[in-house]
Amino acid sequence: MKKLIYTIFILLFVNFSLAQKQELRTKNKKAKKLFDKAFKSMNNRDLDAAIVSLESAILIDDNFVEAWVMLADIYSISKNCKKSVPAYKKSLEIDKDFFPYINYSLAGELMNCGEFSQAAKYYEISKMVYHDNPKQIEIIDTYIDVCNFRADLMSKPVKFNPINLGANINNEWDEYLPSLTADEETFVFTVRRPRDRYTACAGCKHEEDFYISHKDDFGNWLPRNPLGPPINTNYNEGAQSISPDGKYLIFTACDRPEGKGSCDLYLSKRVGGKWTEPKNIGAPVNTPHWESQPAFAADGRTVYFASNRPGGVGGIDIWKTIIGKNDKFSVPENIGAPINTPADEVSPFIHPDGKTLYFASDGHLGMGGKDLFVSRLMDNSQWSEPQNLGYPINTIADELNLIVNARGNIAYFSSDKEGGFGGLDLYWFELDESIRPQSVTYLKGNVYDENTRKPIEAIVELYDLSTGELFSSIKSDIVNGEFLVCIPTNNSYALNVNKTGYLFFSENFDLIGVHSETEPYHKDIPLKNINVGEIVVLKNVFFDTDKFDLKSESILELNKLVDLLKQNKSIKIEIGGHTDNQGSVAHNKTLSLNRAKAVYEYLISKNIDKSRLTYQGYGVEKPVATNDTPQGRTLNRRTEFKIIEL
Repeated sequence: MKKLIYTIFILLFVNFSLAQKQELRTKNKKAKKLFDKAFKSMNNRDLDAAIVSLESAILIDDNFVEAWVMLADIYSISKNCKKSVPAYKKSLEIDKDFFPYINYSLAGELMNCGEFSQAAKYYEISKMVYHDNPKQIEIIDTYIDVCNFRADLMSKPVKFNPINLGANINNEWDEYLPSLTADEETFVFTVRRPRDRYTACAGCKHEEDFYISHKDDFGNWLPRNPLGPPINTNYNEGAQSISPDGKYLIFTACDRPEGKGSCDLYLSKRVGGKWTEPKNIGAPVNTPHWESQPAFAADGRTVYFASNRPGGVGGIDIWKTIIGKNDKFSVPENIGAPINTPADEVSPFIHPDGKTLYFASDGHLGMGGKDLFVSRLMDNSQWSEPQNLGYPINTIADELNLIVNARGNIAYFSSDKEGGFGGLDLYWFELDESIRPQSVTYLKGNVYDENTRKPIEAIVELYDLSTGELFSSIKSDIVNGEFLVCIPTNNSYALNVNKTGYLFFSENFDLIGVHSETEPYHKDIPLKNINVGEIVVLKNVFFDTDKFDLKSESILELNKLVDLLKQNKSIKIEIGGHTDNQGSVAHNKTLSLNRAKAVYEYLISKNIDKSRLTYQGYGVEKPVATNDTPQGRTLNRRTEFKIIEL
């Protein structure tokens, strides 16, 4: 559209050139001289001088239509729609037939000013000029659809009340590109500060570094501090993402000596509270092209990023890669349509629910420039049609970066709106329910040796019980045993914590029907050594009430037991079944025996020698809690195994 407006401007300029040889509409000689002067200024590309002359001419003759049109065009080229719109309207008021393209130009300027209903009206009128040009009519109809779409968004505004994050986060410099851990206790963001004598770029006036803030006991952000070495260097660091558990930081660095292209992705790991030396993650992710704006998924393994590498759908696309063993990255996969378009898609943010993606695009219908969108991963593993986040989150300007907390109710973004501390500031706002992700809670704690109390680096896995799929896999910190695993609501999950040489730990989280935010879980996990007499409760082995057929959700846990027995071939175990006190003693004894036998038979089916296995039904004989409460009875209804021989 900009090209077409410029073409029309050239046509007008030609008309004004011809007008020099023809009689102008005004009869005032002084106004004519000022018009000629303006024309010469335009010819010399001195638009400011032309504006002065034209405004003087109009003061003399308010009906000088040529002066109004030329003035409107100059304001249009100067991107000042607030002045071009009334000038175009005045020319139409004087003579609506003076120049047939005025309605089209006016419609474009009304779009630029956000007056979409009015713009659609003038686009409709302009179609009369192009009655013999079907191609142009098609283009205008597209603009009308865009106008109607934007007007509709504005008529149904979403909740949006941004609040500045305050002086502990923002100052007179630019703050942008926020990232947040799932527990909302660590906030990392990019700051564009004035260069100093250490800045590597000799010609740069500014340098980008990371800053970090933590929450105090009252939920307030503490004063920010530079993230410091080895992350911050004399080069620019920006566009970062911190993993939900706060253990990894992946970020963008450009024009470094070891770089593969203009901008590359780098990775650092936090070990015992300290960050490791960042490493260029190299091929196949980094290429001679542009790779930037990474975003960690909740599984701790998947990274989304933006790149203009070949093989995509458009100019800049969103891609994803998976971190494998030894921090090796897989060949990136373009996430394709309907998210990526022939235009640009940038700034991906994948919510900790693992299936809600926020991003910016100028390839989908929006308010203008780049808008923010959300798409959700459906049950068929396809992304839904992107949804515009709506007005006034999106405006006629560019909106580029947005992140959402794990609970799904608060969003963070940067803006240079008035009333801030200067430049770009960071803001938060309550997210409209229509564009919220699934709420996510988390389990946080430490893994340690039950006997020595020393921290353990263990594998912490979360499985979707309904599908058996691995949702996330992380490691606890090797120095302090810390871990944090995200748990989306409205589902049931199995947790497994394991370390070679130890008995595994299991837990389950039934959040079916819970759609809103829920309190996080805090649990320290002691891992037991493999010793005779040790007992492990199989918390993810399930039976229907009063039945002993293994439910499908039990297979995950039982396969972990199979792995343990195969890795430790000398172990012999007893499988024990237990019940609460509901029902007769004899019935419970038989039920518990049959449940233990079902586990026994499953293990044999997986080639575990039956000489290593025994089973027993204890019924109500060995309660671990009171039977006077529902919670106690739940704990008593259990299946467990005990090591009887090594």
